[in-house]
Amino acid sequence: MSKYDIIIIGAGPGGYVAAIRAGQLGLRVAIVEREKVGGICLNWGCIPSKSLLKNAEVLSYMKNADKFGITFDNLQYDLGKAMSRSRQVSERLVKGVQFLLKKNKVDLIEGEGRIIDAGKVEVGGQQLETKNIIIATGSHPRLLPGMEFDGETVISSYDALKLTEVPSKLIVVGGGAIGVEFAYFYRMYGSEVVIIEFLPHILPNEDEEISKILEKSLSAQGIEILTRCGVQDVTKQNGKGTVRFSSPSGEKVIEGDKILIAIGVAGNSEGLGLENLGIEPEKSFIKVNEKMATSVEGIYAIGDVAGPPLLAHVASAQGVLAVETIAGRETADLIYEDMPRATYCHPQVASLGLTEAQAKERGFKIKVGKFLFQGNGKAIALDDSDGMVKFVVDEEFGELLGAHIIGPEAAELLAEIGVAKQLEYSAEDIARTVHTHPTLSEAIMEAALAVGDGAIHA
Repeated sequence: MSKYDIIIIGAGPGGYVAAIRAGQLGLRVAIVEREKVGGICLNWGCIPSKSLLKNAEVLSYMKNADKFGITFDNLQYDLGKAMSRSRQVSERLVKGVQFLLKKNKVDLIEGEGRIIDAGKVEVGGQQLETKNIIIATGSHPRLLPGMEFDGETVISSYDALKLTEVPSKLIVVGGGAIGVEFAYFYRMYGSEVVIIEFLPHILPNEDEEISKILEKSLSAQGIEILTRCGVQDVTKQNGKGTVRFSSPSGEKVIEGDKILIAIGVAGNSEGLGLENLGIEPEKSFIKVNEKMATSVEGIYAIGDVAGPPLLAHVASAQGVLAVETIAGRETADLIYEDMPRATYCHPQVASLGLTEAQAKERGFKIKVGKFLFQGNGKAIALDDSDGMVKFVVDEEFGELLGAHIIGPEAAELLAEIGVAKQLEYSAEDIARTVHTHPTLSEAIMEAALAVGDGAIHA
């Protein structure tokens, strides 16, 4: 029976980061993976989808090349080659993670892990003994009652990453980040696209003002957005899918070649042997404390299986937290509402902290600073000036409560604000920081100035 300090079940962005950190700290660690190292993120999520979105960006530039004084005939594009490139990107990164695991002396064990008891994990009939177990098994796409994926007509995000032909009409059920990203991608490749969202706005977790700007932009790109609509059922006939849904104006029916269900995920908590430990998941998610520990000593859970926020970088941060806790290191609790969020459609959306509505609901007296990218020289030079930067600030103490960006490179720009939030800088501190000209980041400085006496270029 092999003995370890930590056994990690699942090698996604939570699990493999935890394993590497454990190796760095000199712990003997094994990681168990039933499919591919890198998990959903590297293989079927974050990385391949961003590769495809880059293709969509390039295609958008080509279609609008005349703005830059470039003209050509017979533009052609191949979805199959785009998919192939996304697979190559994923495979390269997976090999990189495998190298890092080996470098840090992590034992990679292929197979499905099951917890027999606290301190014992079984993989393919082999028993492994350990002082601690970290569950990092991730999640899978959710379905509405009575529906099922067939991989052909009713598809998941996994299936949407494998299509080699552009659907004539794509219906996206769910207007969250995954649904919006695929809607944008396939629209750029020529699909007629409809998004059906139950709530009043797409990206419902974002600041309402930001969501409205995105709706206007995506609509201008030809994407039909139907909000306040509840899907009742999906049926298939002759290779087509039909969605029946309620709307503010009554029941409606819409037909498409592909129906992408993107209504969220459920945790992969089944088949782990949790019943042997007395751990009962809540709505498929494993309950943990602020150090990622479950109710059973020596058992931890991280990433999607531990519940929202369901983000790869959150899983990685949780993995480091769990390992450092096990190693006896001093750790700081994660502040989940300050975790950065991003949606990589065009224009991009990125945010952290409280929305304007949330801040008001909590009783803060707030000041809001905004700056439109239309006033940013770099954005205009890039011909990419839709959107804005928005700060939500506590009026009494000047504390930065939330930051929201829609526009070019929003996800990259957000990092500066994240550092400021971590160091408890105020909007005034950001405003006084000299930013390089011309850069997109000047919009952050201008929005911070707008909290006070006013932006210079507004």
